[in-house]
Amino acid sequence: MIRLNKFLAGRGVASRRQADRLITEGRVSVNGTVVEDLGTKIDESGDRVSVDGRTVGGRGSAVYWMLNKPAGYLVTMDDPFERRSVRELMSGLPPSVKPVGRLDKDSEGLLILTNDGDLAFRLTHPRYEVAKRYVVRVKGEVDEPAAARLRAGVFVEGRKTAPARVEVFEKSARESVLQVEIHEGRKREVRNMLQAVGHPVLALKRVMFAGLSLSHLAPGEKRPLTPPEVLRLRKAAGPR
Repeated sequence: MIRLNKFLAGRGVASRRQADRLITEGRVSVNGTVVEDLGTKIDESGDRVSVDGRTVGGRGSAVYWMLNKPAGYLVTMDDPFERRSVRELMSGLPPSVKPVGRLDKDSEGLLILTNDGDLAFRLTHPRYEVAKRYVVRVKGEVDEPAAARLRAGVFVEGRKTAPARVEVFEKSARESVLQVEIHEGRKREVRNMLQAVGHPVLALKRVMFAGLSLSHLAPGEKRPLTPPEVLRLRKAAGPR
């Protein structure tokens, strides 16, 4: 027996959190009966599960890719305003494959794509403290006191960020380049952190996520992950 939300995540339907929402909204049925109990367990070999009236198929092959997202693309699969999104860069991948986590429109760099909903959930949930590293160009000279504040955590929207790893590569009165590593997943966190210490971001690129580094991909290019890279992702996400 397996929990219904874990079953849906494993089939690439949604993350566990999103699956819980589908269940509570009455959109999931088991053997023709709508279920709304989040504790529901099923026999994945015998029970028939449907979402919005469509049967969820058996476990297909999990897919894991790396994409170098260019600036100017939204990380979404469905934009009502028809702006450019990473969906345009995912041709050839199964429709169940989705981006893992956030990378805002003006940022670029490493994005993981997968239909393994359970792994995607664990890679993005703050509980698992998965590391993300960025190279950032900012306005002004980032001095040691500012770097120290970032390392200790700064207040963003009334809540203190977790300590970050910060290394300043270049600095001048005009602008600085630094590397920032965090393990939270708050919206626009790195941009907001640097704004809080008086250094607005000019450019931001994610170069590492969950132990994987962006390697030899031009902007807009993608490639499948190797088996060792998939194992690294699973290790970074912690035990199931």
